[in-house]
Parts: sequence; C-alpha cells; structure tokens
Amino acid sequence: MGILGSYRMRWARKRLRYRADFKSRELRRVIDRTNQIRPDDILLFSTQRNEKVRLPYFLDYYRDMGVTHFLIVDNDSTDGSAEYLSQQPDVSVWTSRASYKKSRYGVDWLNHLQSKYGHGHWCLTVDPDEFLLYPFCDTRPLRALTDWLDTCSIRAFSAMLLDMYPKGRLDDQPYLPGMNPIDIACWFDSGNYTMSRNPLYWNLWIQGGARARAFFPKEPERAPALNKVPLVKWDKRYAYVHSTHMLLPRGLNLVYDEWGGEKASGVLLHAKFIDTFADKAAEEIKRQQHYAESYEYRAYAESLGQDTQLWCNWSEKYINWRQLEILGLMSKGNWA
Repeated sequence: MGILGSYRMRWARKRLRYRADFKSRELRRVIDRTNQIRPDDILLFSTQRNEKVRLPYFLDYYRDMGVTHFLIVDNDSTDGSAEYLSQQPDVSVWTSRASYKKSRYGVDWLNHLQSKYGHGHWCLTVDPDEFLLYPFCDTRPLRALTDWLDTCSIRAFSAMLLDMYPKGRLDDQPYLPGMNPIDIACWFDSGNYTMSRNPLYWNLWIQGGARARAFFPKEPERAPALNKVPLVKWDKRYAYVHSTHMLLPRGLNLVYDEWGGEKASGVLLHAKFIDTFADKAAEEIKRQQHYAESYEYRAYAESLGQDTQLWCNWSEKYINWRQLEILGLMSKGNWA
C-alpha cells in the first residue's frame, strides 16, 4: 500500500478514536473503582448483556489467572447482571441502553475505556463465554506471560477462538452459576479450519470448526471469524477495528511468523454452546443487534430447530493446553 496506504490507516485509526470518544456519551457510570488500579495491574475489558449465570465463574477464572481489575459495559441487561457486577470489589461497571449494533458491537465503548484506563497496561478483552489458554497456563500466571512479552518487546498476543460443545443435545445438562462450562462443553473440532492473510490489516483470517460445519455448511465463507488478538499492551493511540479480530496500528496484527517459524499464541475456549444458547439465540434474533441483521443467530436458530448436535465422530475431547499445541491450534513459540 506504500506511503498513501499508511496514511489512510493512520487516518482510519484517528476516526476510530474520535468515534469512541463520541460514543462514550452513551455510557452511564454504575460503579467506578478505577482509582484502585495500580500501574502494573492486568486489566480485563468486556461487554455483556444478560449473562448473570456465567459471571461468577468468568470472574473467578480470570482472577485466578492474574487479572486484578475488570472494566465491564452492561448493555441494558434485565437479569440483574449489572447489579451483580456492581457488588464485586474489583469491578467497575458502565451501562448503556444505546444500540449495541451502532456502537460497532460494543467496540466503540471499549475503545474509549481502554484509551482512558488501559494506557500502559496489559489489557485482556474477552466475552463472558471466552476463556483464555496460553502456554504453561497450568503452572504460570498471566503475569509470567506478560513479563516475557515485555522482555521480548512484543505488544500483542493472539488466540484462536475454539468452539466447545457437549456430546448430545445442548440442553441435556443445565448450566448453573459457578460451574465451569468446559465441564459440560468439553468437545471441539481439531481440524476443519481455513486461514488467509488480510492484505489490508495484515491479520490472519481463520474460519471453520464446529460452527462452519454445523451451521454454515453451504456458505462456509460466512462462518464467524476465529482469529483474535485479545491481549495487548495498550496505548491510548490504539483501537480495535472489528471485535478483537484486528487492531490499528496494523503492526499489532502481525502475531504470526512469516518465515517458517512459530510465534507464541493461545486459544480462547468458546463456551457458547450450552443449555442457555437457544434462549440467547432467540433473543438476539428479536433484537437484531448483531452483524448482518443477526444472520449468524438466524442460522443457529434454524439448525437448532432441527435438533442439531454439534458432536460428531471426529470430535476431540479437551484435556489441556498441551493437547491443543500438539494439534497445532496454539504454540509456545520460543517461550520455554
């Protein structure tokens, strides 16, 4: 793209930052504990709506990992999740009744909060149904990873989204607050993935897995993207472009090795497909606040109505991160 392309990217980043500042007017502070944030804290940012049943395990999972403060936007929940979050001593909460879709699916809201509170911090951006795995996560806290990334002058850490599902119907086992959803949804597709390089933003675009196989068999190109860059040493000049799939400046998206080696990467276990999913899909179809008029959720609803089971004879049962590394879904790179 040359000099002109680089200029356009810088201008696009400025527009995103300006848009985030403008959309911050839609946020109302529920509880602000950001004065507790220390200079070396690892922060987590998320948007959520009606996820109260998931929140106890979600918060504990990342607390145990080493996250010390949570900054969460509640998008007009009706299940008491905003009230629950406001009672947590390490959580700051904002709420908005504005359109999730018109905030670019919450990205504008989080870009604002990251710019204001995340500068200089390692920031993890995930949904309440996403659980990060990284090399040695069973023996080393997240701080060990971020310290190593700092030592290597690496500013961003990627993780492939891995759809998890149960064996049998999604509603066979009820999910209760505090449960590890991976105890229910412990199966995944070990193959069936495609990868291409985005020439504009330089990120890898990954699709496939259980959702492409079960819900988009005739249109695999419309299956959700599985590439994410959820962990970033944030700078107020940065901005997410589309979810955590890609950022600006574009150099943050170069989380892979172009010369035949491997850079360290992780996996986000995606526990969407549990017994709460059918109601969630129905709600999102009605709201039409997701991408392409909630096309993805309509595909889910149509297949779920046909008693679809995601498990198949090629499904793998999750064991640990080392299993995922052997399968080529994540890598420890040169982190020993």
